[in-house]
Amino acid sequence: MSQFQLIPLARVSDYFNDQLKLAISKGSISNFNKDAFEKLEYFETWAKEQLLRSPFNHADETGINLNGTRIWLHNLSNDKVTLYHADEERGSEAMNRMGVLPFYVGILCHDHWKPYYKYSCTHALCNAHHLRELTFAFEEDGQKWAKKMYDLLQEINEKVTKTTAGVLSPKKIKSYQKIYRTILSKGKKECPFAEKTEVKQGRTKKSKSRNLLERLIDFEDDTLMFMKVSVVSFTNNQGENDLRMTKVQQKISGCFRSMEGAQIFCRVRAYLVTCRKNGVSPTEALRLLFQGKLPAFIK
Repeated sequence: MSQFQLIPLARVSDYFNDQLKLAISKGSISNFNKDAFEKLEYFETWAKEQLLRSPFNHADETGINLNGTRIWLHNLSNDKVTLYHADEERGSEAMNRMGVLPFYVGILCHDHWKPYYKYSCTHALCNAHHLRELTFAFEEDGQKWAKKMYDLLQEINEKVTKTTAGVLSPKKIKSYQKIYRTILSKGKKECPFAEKTEVKQGRTKKSKSRNLLERLIDFEDDTLMFMKVSVVSFTNNQGENDLRMTKVQQKISGCFRSMEGAQIFCRVRAYLVTCRKNGVSPTEALRLLFQGKLPAFIK
């Protein structure tokens, strides 16, 4: 109820008092959570090892509230494992403390936030972000190239989805690369370099559409990797989904009272989400944990 359903401690306490006639205080529930955190030290080590071995992972981060101050919740995950880390920093210092990315050599999917590119792993970009930005470019800025690129990315994804191998043939890849480059070449002529309202001296401010255009040109391989490598997904939805419920936690329970509380939430929540991904219910996962065991898939 506390760590998976994200119900505030006071309401969990009220439930046990009102419905089950068990007087369990908020302090006791907090102690149960802390106990779970300590019992899950091995799980966190195991999760990091699994992510390091994985050929493909997702990365994302979001702001959370700690007594009125914004801190950052970092996430690394794939379809089987989730790892969270709470930190006062958003950038690479926090990611280094998380203990995975400095040593990771697989493929990392993210939204092009620059600190991710400090790591020497292979990078794949989230095309859900690209589609949203392309939509803005052609609906708000009237960029015709953006509509063509939107349609092309959707078409490639549809073709990849229909293949049994999860990748396109070398001939098809070459054909789509040519179309991709042609659209961007025309986009350079159509898309303005600077905002029309820019009047300040010095460095010229690029329009959002121009920034997007240049990113798609400079990071073609990262954008189109999903059609070449079978494990690479079209979007970073896995990472975003693993973070989404933390936003719900903030709305329901409010801010974290301490960094320790945020860290407890991260480890216990990561365990429960990972268990669910592997077919073990949160209730069963916690029952095993307090019996001194872990699910069989954690070895």
